[in-house]
Amino acid sequence: QVQLVESGGGLVQAGGSLRLSCAASGRTFSTYVMGWFRQAPGKEREFVAAISWSGDSSYYADFVKGRFTISRDNAKNTVYLQMNNLKAEDTAVYYCAADRNAGRYIENWQRKTLYDYWGQGTQVTVSS
Repeated sequence: QVQLVESGGGLVQAGGSLRLSCAASGRTFSTYVMGWFRQAPGKEREFVAAISWSGDSSYYADFVKGRFTISRDNAKNTVYLQMNNLKAEDTAVYYCAADRNAGRYIENWQRKTLYDYWGQGTQVTVSS
């Protein structure tokens, strides 16, 4: 069993930045694909970004390309989401997730049903 705990959310003005962290328990973190998703009120949970077990590959939703960066530190069992140039429409609860299957095609990383473990989420609110 893996437990994921997100932190770093908060209130920020449009154009500002936040860095989210997701700390994972367990010794197998370094073998998982890690993803970030978000869910705004009244909307479905949507894919934001994901990163390979090694950190060598990453994949982003079109609406965050050039603004968000996903990274990981396997020594610290932590994955990060650096969010720059935030917009009001980025307001949502952000969740990290872990996929035990590191062999999927990268395009599948956006499929939330494939992830095995989820954190409780952290609220990000961007004021315009």
